[in-house]
Amino acid sequence: MNVQAKATETDVVALVRDMGARARSAAASLRVASSAAKNAALVEAARLIRADAAAILDANAKDMASARERGLTAALLDRLELNLSRVEAMARGLDDIVALPDPVGQTIEEWSRPNGLKIARVRVPIGCIGVIYESRPNVTADAGALCLKSGNAVILRGGSESLHSSRAIVSCLRRGLVKAGLPEDCVQLVPTTDRAAVGEMLRATEHLNLIVPRGGKPLIERVMAESRVPVLKHFDGLCHVYVDRDADIAMARDVVANAKMRRVGVCGAAETLLIDRAALATHARPVIDRLIELGCEVRGDPEVRRLDNRIGEATEQDWRTEYLAPVISVAAVDGVAGAARHIATYGSGHTESIVTNNAATAERFLADVDSAIVMHNASTQFADGFEFGLGAEIGISTDRLHARGPVGLVELTTYKNIVRGAGTVRP
Repeated sequence: MNVQAKATETDVVALVRDMGARARSAAASLRVASSAAKNAALVEAARLIRADAAAILDANAKDMASARERGLTAALLDRLELNLSRVEAMARGLDDIVALPDPVGQTIEEWSRPNGLKIARVRVPIGCIGVIYESRPNVTADAGALCLKSGNAVILRGGSESLHSSRAIVSCLRRGLVKAGLPEDCVQLVPTTDRAAVGEMLRATEHLNLIVPRGGKPLIERVMAESRVPVLKHFDGLCHVYVDRDADIAMARDVVANAKMRRVGVCGAAETLLIDRAALATHARPVIDRLIELGCEVRGDPEVRRLDNRIGEATEQDWRTEYLAPVISVAAVDGVAGAARHIATYGSGHTESIVTNNAATAERFLADVDSAIVMHNASTQFADGFEFGLGAEIGISTDRLHARGPVGLVELTTYKNIVRGAGTVRP
């Protein structure tokens, strides 16, 4: 890992190809590794993260100082920053992954044919995965651990702003692998900040089986435009909360406040609030007052703006914006049907929530809204693999093929068909 942070284009091509070849070799061993060996590697990595917390925080301090000099936004700084609590959360994430069942080798379904053939579909690792992400160093731990447990070798390419933090975390994962008798190259971190490395990963069809981008819209768009490797993407987190006429007002106030303001820089943060037009007079003010008290800028359509002169104007672009900041747009809609239409028009297919005490209305919303995650009486900030009981996540997929929503262990596997005969021949 002692490679210069900058390299010539030729060096980067050679670097990524060498990493890819080593990942393929390591994947062959990891694919058949026992659950006990993989868990042992993760247990040791979690122990090392705790033991090396001071070194990880020192590395993160270097990243934070550089990020402030570069003028990163408050939301990006929040994503980047580590503290003892967040380091411990990373270690606990690994502990949780250890406790989860190993999906590799599980039989999905099996059946027999009239000719005597017995067919089974069995989960297997995808192979070698490239994860390209920005800012958040905890992704380094989550992605590395999830790929390891699911039997996949991984090449991590974190953002330049988190390079020191990611190096410290990957060191723990690699030492854990060695302690468990597994190849340390099952987890690798691209050691250069040169953007040419991303392009080379996107062309590495001979080494990588899947690319998982996790970051802002420019990164996702670049990966989608350039990648020759299949992509499992997390696009915008343009999440909505709909407050229905039958919502409990106190519940609506608290759910919306949490969905927007708990952490404004995460993908599950609500960006648009939809209010049933029939409830504007009763429900809107308590909810909006609470948002403003918490320091949130509120922008509304003409009906909403008439409620309070503190509400700014929402433009057409606001309905399409993932703010990742203390800003929310608010629209009045005609009931659950209007909410569903607004989400279908402007949403990114990530996470949407309805607040209502009417069970029939809730079921209609859950059925009609076609996003990866739909919720009833819950904050959109629960859109998280850890909160789903997956231990951690490699991202929230807004795709429709292979995986949708939080991508955990099972979603990082595919399957093969195993056919058993008895000298069976086809006529």
